[in-house]
Parts: sequence; structure tokens; C-alpha cells
Amino acid sequence: MTAEHDQVVRGGMVVTAGGQGDADVGVTGGRVAQLGGEMRGRRELDARGALVLPGGVDMHVHLSQPPSEPGEPAWVDDFGSGSAAAIAGGVTTIGNMTFPPEGLTMRQALDTDDAAASGASVVDYVLHPVLPVPTPEALAELPGLAAAGFRTLKIFMVMDEFEEHTAGMIEAIRAAGRLGMLTLLHCEDAALVRFAGEQLVAAGQGGLDFYAESRPVHAERAAIQRAVAICEATGSPVCIMHLSSAEALSAARAGRSRGLPVYVEARPMYLHLTSELLRGPDAGAYVGAPPLREAADVVALWAGLADGSVHTVGSDHAPWSKEAKVDPSLDVTTARQGVSDLETALPMLMSAGVAEGRLSLARFVELTSTGPARLYGVYPRKGTIAVGSDADLTIWDPQLTRTVDGSAHYSRAGYSVYDGWQVRGWPRFVVSRGDVVLEDGQVTAAPGRGQRLRMDTPTEP
Repeated sequence: MTAEHDQVVRGGMVVTAGGQGDADVGVTGGRVAQLGGEMRGRRELDARGALVLPGGVDMHVHLSQPPSEPGEPAWVDDFGSGSAAAIAGGVTTIGNMTFPPEGLTMRQALDTDDAAASGASVVDYVLHPVLPVPTPEALAELPGLAAAGFRTLKIFMVMDEFEEHTAGMIEAIRAAGRLGMLTLLHCEDAALVRFAGEQLVAAGQGGLDFYAESRPVHAERAAIQRAVAICEATGSPVCIMHLSSAEALSAARAGRSRGLPVYVEARPMYLHLTSELLRGPDAGAYVGAPPLREAADVVALWAGLADGSVHTVGSDHAPWSKEAKVDPSLDVTTARQGVSDLETALPMLMSAGVAEGRLSLARFVELTSTGPARLYGVYPRKGTIAVGSDADLTIWDPQLTRTVDGSAHYSRAGYSVYDGWQVRGWPRFVVSRGDVVLEDGQVTAAPGRGQRLRMDTPTEP
């Protein structure tokens, strides 16, 4: 008897981290109900000549605002525009960094972001609480956060507060690990970054074209070595976010070689761009933290993607308008960090990675979907195509070539650091929990359809 489903994805090659093969996919009730065999659907999607991959899982985005001074420019995307950009780039699950404003607890900040996302997001999401200062009250929140399905804790080693409260930060990492939480670390040494910036300004070299020198590789390497030591001391798993350099990757590998639960996230811009772009008149447009590095670092990161030293890819989508980024009043100590990359992260990796032979399709899926789903405790609901999993599917046309034009993107940034690049491989359809949310490049999802996901204890990607 031929099974009938809400939807059938017909004629594509299904690819997971474990393998690939031609198979139709039947979807019922928002979940994968059948793989292969006879089936018919009340709606059918034509995937002939296309790849059917699990929806992308991008666990590092910024769609809510950190505390800032009144009147200061802000990131331009919210959960509505940012999640639409995610869909356009093949991403069906996002993880947002939630900063608690002064006077709010981490849980209150999470509830505020959850309310905003539930009314606007078109994809499913998780929220990562940021720990600014490890007060006794903040540490006392951790058991409740873990019980409520918030299984991550973000800490910025580059902030002066980390140096001022090091013992408390280490205790927070220890406590998080015992509660089954993963600590996410921004690894740059605060004192070394501050020293470099002050020296440059004093020498009259404070302009944005000296931004690379203001956050040197040794500041990243030192912070990662410290992060590995903290992991060793506490036994708690840590993820090094947006690692940017060969030396930093070597330091992370040293921890992994001793069997420590140290994980690495790559940021797309470090795979495609170099510090040469920080020398020009639009240097500010390319500013991130850490800064763009050298060609040898790009090569090292691609090798890490291929050999398993890098475990996930996250966009670190933190979009500003170009005008805000290149503001001539800024210097190396006040530069506005972050770029728009949700819409381009996966297509760029498909084009430069799979199409150019650097990565297999299975490794692409592992880095962009299965790996982060495991590490962030949402697997197998997300991150794979299997009976019972959410029907989050991206139907990729591997031959579709487009020229990147940030002014036409769903992000409100108005530009892309890849403007003018020819990129091969884009989503033809995107399905999120059984809903077709992208058709032929157009997002069709209704605002507020996204759901917050509870995270379980992280597992090895």
C-alpha cells in the first residue's frame, strides 16, 4: 500500500553526515515519516538534480541588542529580519546570544528575548545566556537555567570583567559543566588587547586600518591556552568561538590531544578573507573580533575543517549598516565589531568547500548541521534526516550560481563583505518542521512560526 504524506520531496539525493543516496522523503505532521519506498504527497517538491540536506544549524547569531549607550548605533537585524536571512541561506535553527541589561537577571533577559523571538522568528531557535559578572546571584541562577533547557553559558574572556573576576568565572565554568552545560568562550586576552590598542593610539596609529594590529594573534593564542587550562582544571566542556588563526587552532588541538572536551567553532569570514582588507578606506566594513588574519591562517582553518579539528561553523551574524561600520570617528579601540553573514555562510562554504573539493558533502553536513545539533543538545530532533526527526530540509541546487549583493539580502545591513563574489550552490527550497519556508529564493514563512528549543546535555559532535 502506498503511504500518503502531507508532503513528499521527490527525486533528490539525500545527504546526511553518515552517507548519501537517492531517496524520496515523506513528511507528515512536521516530521520525517518515510525515507525511500512508495509514497505520495498532498504536496510534492521537485528535487531532481538537487541535494536534500538537513537544515543548517547556526548556533552563533546576534539578533537582540547588548547593553549600550543611548543614541549609539545598534545591530540592524532583529529576530524577524535575521531569521528570514537564515532561511535564505539554508539555515533552519539559530542560537542567539542574550545579553542581560543592567538590572535584569540572565533569566529575565532570556524571557525578554524569548518573547521577542516567539512573535517574530520564522525559524526555531535556542537562546544562550551571557554571563557579564559572576556574582553569587548569577551563579545561583545556573541550576534553574539548566533545568529550563538553557544548556549553554557565554563568557567573554576579552572583557575587563573576566580579569577582574577570574576566580568567579572559573567557578561558573565548573558549575556549568556539572549541570550538563557547555561554556562558550570568546578567546582574546583582555590585558593584551588593551595594551596593543593603547600603544597604537599613543603612536598615532589608532585608525581602523591598524585594527589587525590591535588584536594580535598572541592575544588569541594566550586566551585559548588559558581556556584549555580552565577546561583541564574544571573538567567542564568548553567551545572556543570564532577561532581565527593557525596558532589558535594549534593551541586548541593541544587540549584535544590530551582528551579534554575542548571544541572549536569556525567563523566563515576567516575562511574567505584576509587582513589585506583592513588596509583600505573601507577597513571598518570588515571589522570583527578577532580580526581577519593572513593567508596561511585561512589555509590552516580549511585543513581544520577537513581533519576534524574544527567541529562547527557559526556565522557570528552581528550586522551593522556600512555607514556605522566605517564611521571616521572610530578607532581601533571603539571599532564596531561584526558583520552580516547568516544569508551567505552556508552558500559560501558550499561553493568554496564542496564545489572546489575541499570538503565532502558529508563533512559539510557534519559541520553545518549534525555537529552543532549534537554539541548544543538538539540532536536528533535537528541536524539529520531520519524518521521521527523534525522535517528541516534544505534542497540545494549545487549548480545555481549567484553574485552576492548584500543590498538585496533579507538582512538590513545593506551590504555584504562578499559583495561581487560569484557563489555556486544555493537553496532551491527550504522546509522547516514540514512548512515550505523558501521557494526559488523567496522566503514565504509567517513571522512568529519559530519555536524555542530546549537543549539537552551536549554530546560529542
